Amino acid sequence: MIKNIDLTKIIFVIVLLTFINSTIYFISSNMKFKELRNNKEVINNIFIKEEEKFSEDAMMKLLVNLNIKFPHIVMAQAKLESSNFKSKIFIKNNNMFGMKVANIRPTTNLGSQNGHAYFKSWTDCVLDYALYQAAYLNRIKSEKEYYQYLSNNYAEDKRYVRKVKDIADQIK
Repeated sequence: MIKNIDLTKIIFVIVLLTFINSTIYFISSNMKFKELRNNKEVINNIFIKEEEKFSEDAMMKLLVNLNIKFPHIVMAQAKLESSNFKSKIFIKNNNMFGMKVANIRPTTNLGSQNGHAYFKSWTDCVLDYALYQAAYLNRIKSEKEYYQYLSNNYAEDKRYVRKVKDIADQIK
């Protein structure tokens, strides 16, 4: 009987210590996450210099920094979709890709305006495209596969891929 009580006490102490340790870890990691999430300056320094004005060079740097696949093709898409960054959707919505509101995947868009997603900044639009790639294009390994995906899933225009390739060739 004495051995059972000692064993029960030991198990209780182990469970209690595990609970306390887990609680402390959860609280400290949650606090760190909240601090990071609430510290916009830190997030902007990690990902994006939000104050930066749009330029093709700044966009290409951001595409590369976000590890977006085939940045020259994505830049070509943006140029085509936004009429070389002069379209109403780009100027009013900060949307250079003609993206619609994402309902299933994570997104940075703020809703719909003029029939397309709108963003706080052009950098948020690029970040949203990175989320799009992560959600739907993570298994694509080659430019050929990427263009095939665009042809099958992205483009409404049958000549879309040809147009994007022509622009991408000029960017390379």
